[in-house]
Amino acid sequence: MDAKRVRIRGRVHGVGYRDWMVREATRLGVQGWVRNCADGSVEALVAGDAAAVGALLTACRAGPPLARVESIDEDFADPPADPGFRRAPTL
Repeated sequence: MDAKRVRIRGRVHGVGYRDWMVREATRLGVQGWVRNCADGSVEALVAGDAAAVGALLTACRAGPPLARVESIDEDFADPPADPGFRRAPTL
């Protein structure tokens, strides 16, 4: 299982980014969570088959139609304890 913690920066608040990411992750079979951060970025923990995680991260670079992604930072992480993909409380 491939697991990564990502920080997505740009215009990603108020554009449906988290809901879009939940749908995309669920469609791809990726586990984890996504949340807004106080600094205007979005943070996520994504885990699953390496190809599925890669496909989700590729999609995240574009995001939903109203988003404007400027950068994505990735770090290796431990996989989530819970199955599925959900919205987590804002940090």
